[in-house]
Amino acid sequence: MASTARHDLETAIFEALAQAKAGSSITPNDVAQRIEANELRWRTLLKPIRTEATRLARAGRLEILRHGKPIDPEQPFKGVIRLRLPQAPTESLATDEA
Repeated sequence: MASTARHDLETAIFEALAQAKAGSSITPNDVAQRIEANELRWRTLLKPIRTEATRLARAGRLEILRHGKPIDPEQPFKGVIRLRLPQAPTESLATDEA
């Protein structure tokens, strides 16, 4: 993915998180729909958004949630995810059991 496109995804992710209620999470769909209103087009953005979210989680800039719990971005995961800004380190990382 080109650096500009990655920057655009990162910007869209953090803009969506900034508009979310403090401590709440967003979905990759929320981010995709901010970038592209056309459903057929925004759906093609979901995989690149997940990839960018994984990169940002590895850098400690956001958390990826499964079943409401943070997961380790270094481990493979699948299924429905949500994104949020990092929280206080009171929750241990969940493993993906799906």
